[in-house]
Amino acid sequence: MPPKYKSDGTAGTPAKKRKTITMGHKVEIIKRAERGETPSSIGKAFGYSRSTIATILKDKARIMEHVKSHAPMNATIITKQRSGLIIEMERLLTVWIEVQNQRNLPISLPLVQEKARSLFNELKAARTACVGNCNEEFAASRGWFCRFKERANLQYIKVQGEAASVDVNAASGFTKILEDVIKDGGYLPDQIFNVAETGLLWKKMLERIYILKEENSAPGHQASKDRLTLLLGSNASGDLKLKPLVVHHSLNPRALLNVTKTSLPVIWRANPKAGVTAAVFQEWFLDHFVPAVELYCLGKSIPFKILLLLDHHSPGHRNISGDVHPNVKVAFLPANTTSLLQPVDQGIIASFKAHYLQRAFSQAVRAAQKGEMTLKELWKNYSIHDAIKNIAGAWDEVKETTMKGAWEKLCPQFKQGFLESIDDEIAETRQAVVAIGNELQLGISEDDIIELLDSPGKERTNEVNLMDLEQQMIPFAEETPYLETSTLKKFSTKKLADAFCLIEAGMAKLEEQDPDAARFAKAYCAVTDSLKCYKAIYAEKKKSCVQALFQAPCNIQTPAADSDSDSVI
Repeated sequence: MPPKYKSDGTAGTPAKKRKTITMGHKVEIIKRAERGETPSSIGKAFGYSRSTIATILKDKARIMEHVKSHAPMNATIITKQRSGLIIEMERLLTVWIEVQNQRNLPISLPLVQEKARSLFNELKAARTACVGNCNEEFAASRGWFCRFKERANLQYIKVQGEAASVDVNAASGFTKILEDVIKDGGYLPDQIFNVAETGLLWKKMLERIYILKEENSAPGHQASKDRLTLLLGSNASGDLKLKPLVVHHSLNPRALLNVTKTSLPVIWRANPKAGVTAAVFQEWFLDHFVPAVELYCLGKSIPFKILLLLDHHSPGHRNISGDVHPNVKVAFLPANTTSLLQPVDQGIIASFKAHYLQRAFSQAVRAAQKGEMTLKELWKNYSIHDAIKNIAGAWDEVKETTMKGAWEKLCPQFKQGFLESIDDEIAETRQAVVAIGNELQLGISEDDIIELLDSPGKERTNEVNLMDLEQQMIPFAEETPYLETSTLKKFSTKKLADAFCLIEAGMAKLEEQDPDAARFAKAYCAVTDSLKCYKAIYAEKKKSCVQALFQAPCNIQTPAADSDSDSVI
């Protein structure tokens, strides 16, 4: 009779400890087998049994496909494919997060989870309506969020706690530090600048306005959601308003096809996200901001030295550092202090938007008085060219006292008593808009104006609106020929090899400069590990080219192994 095992699970011979095999080891095992080594010799080299090696080789196709999909090389299992609903939900959620970040709106973990569940349930309901019962479930757990953040590469996601929207202590401390910087640097109010981004739904009308009521009753009505991102700013003395930077998703919308962009009263730029990207901001900084302030200093007969204050949370600003230009010092406001400190947010943007709306309504009054067209026709024909003119005009109409007063919280030493006048200017402009609306018999109130001016910051909660927004992020091929959205991407052995050489050259330059060998070694290993998915694709393409070479008839010229292959992986 065999000996009994003890109740604690122990026996005469201890149980073998299970070994986990990473994807990196599995790939190396497959490569050695392809070079002709036997499973037994590979097993001895790695310390695995022959049957383990045979199992890995049997699963070769699935392992290599998983590696090519950029699986972590330190993973030990091939995870199952996620459902199509979750993939679609995450795509829409990424769009929503990008918009929140562009608008500098705080994001908390519960908010992201709630948004994810809402999108998933809407997609699930839509699928059920089309194909019948759908039993997929989604919990939006904290673990899912961590994996989603990694999958979507959202390194700039600003997830904040519920009470972290404003940091009063950081704001108070920063004003004192800034005062010392200004004093030590000898900066005048003329030499201190702040710029910030804001969104503008340039064609959106009030939900209560007659025109929109009429449009909403029409079949297939689509509310006006076309969005611009503006970069607005000025100096602390309020006498230099920087030319507005306006970013749209299309470089050449129909209304601007025959317009020379340099003749516009704004700086016109475009990208698929209609946002101030790092490239757009750097180009604005070097080609527009620096020349403008240099000319201003020359005209005022003051030294050309500038202090530029930026919002820390805007992704496009992060690549600008203090050494970009020798005459411009860049400083960032602390996190979670924008609404409390940033001058542009202390009434300048609100005043600008109120003036913009006033100009748009005044345009409607003039057209109505001339009898040129109905209000509905006017708003239908209101183009982005009209909006640009009104943006420039509204920016000019923001009072100098408003520009000065907005700096009093950030730089109390410059206090001139204008802070109280900001609300008065905004209120006066809103009342003027209401008066114009009444003249047009629209029946609007000041609350309606406040609702309209705040609407770009409100969330779009449903999946349809996110789909619309995502479409706005895609440029029209006929309008922006320099962006070939239909080009099919493909790998070629030559281009992959070139890329690897460039990366190696870049790492070599870093090694030359880094006095810390351990730090460089760690970084080099991380880069090498990240590239293994592309190395696997490169090896497979080279192998297929070699096979094609041997299988090709003698009288047919076969492309060399390093030529561009048309195969797509």
